[in-house]
Amino acid sequence: MAEYAILMAAGMGTRLRPYTADTPKPLLKVGDLALIETVIRALHKRGVKDIYIVTGYLGDQFAVLQEKYEGITLLKNTVFETINNISSVYVAREILRKGACFICEADLLVNDEELLCADLNNSCYFGRFEKGFSDDWIFEQDANGIITRVGKNGTDVYNMAGISYWTAEEAKHLADCIEKEYGADGYEDLFWDDVVNLHISEFALTVHPVTRDQITEIDTVAEYESACKNA
Repeated sequence: MAEYAILMAAGMGTRLRPYTADTPKPLLKVGDLALIETVIRALHKRGVKDIYIVTGYLGDQFAVLQEKYEGITLLKNTVFETINNISSVYVAREILRKGACFICEADLLVNDEELLCADLNNSCYFGRFEKGFSDDWIFEQDANGIITRVGKNGTDVYNMAGISYWTAEEAKHLADCIEKEYGADGYEDLFWDDVVNLHISEFALTVHPVTRDQITEIDTVAEYESACKNA
């Protein structure tokens, strides 16, 4: 059965300025590849052929990817400057109704092209376990490993790694949840993961463990420069 992917690439990447002054963060290169290309190649390795990139900031620059890779469709988020990233999933909501789907940040550095080739039988977030307190996005789980909260701050928990996988049934329900919350009071400030948390009891989400060696999130100038130096 076909699988799909939504890549979130609309953000302005302000924390990586001046590098992102003229280039969208996902198109910044580490070695010979742009960050987003490492995600695309991992998806292709799994056999995902239909990849939808939601663009915003300097969105026209992503057209180069359509020339280089097959199966790339660009979707335009016209409100990325005023509405949080719930707007990007809203733009791509009909893709969630097509079948099983990955939702990926587009500014990840995937070091292991086999990262997405795991046997994924249920909806899950990819996560890195961190000892001690984390002020990042984290997952709380019950005794059976089911995620009970997606949010900020936690101790000795898995941290979000920028990738999630949704079965066909739960992807469709996620689209319904996004539609329900989009336009509600305060929706402009919502991350799409906030919507997941608001409806967490309606999903059976688990954590798929990954390591720092497999995937790196580039959030600061120092992290980007370090990645380039070690490429």
